[in-house]
Amino acid sequence: MARPCREYNCSGVVNSQAQNGYCDKHASKRSNWNRRQDRSGSTTQRGYGHAWRKLRELILKRDEYLCVICRADGRTTEATDVDHIVSKAHGGTDDQSNLQALCSPCHKSKTASERGRGRSKS
Repeated sequence: MARPCREYNCSGVVNSQAQNGYCDKHASKRSNWNRRQDRSGSTTQRGYGHAWRKLRELILKRDEYLCVICRADGRTTEATDVDHIVSKAHGGTDDQSNLQALCSPCHKSKTASERGRGRSKS
């Protein structure tokens, strides 16, 4: 069933559910959030075991348990996630300078926009 593109004032047509509501001209706006990386193996095997949990707590404490993106916009939001600024898949490390505390909505938005550009950095 054909539908109009979700982009404002676009006359394009979306023909399949896989297009996530955007025509081919606006394909970069598709989030691909559901196309998640392989999650096989334990948390420890994936690099998120005890050492990561300790580091995560350190980063949350360093950033005062507040989302750094929201804080930069003048909002106060509790951080629930620790994000790799440059993903491990793209050469990022678990170094403290490459980690930041984010709220869940900011983390999801950042990850989706980076994947939309073909550069997953979450």
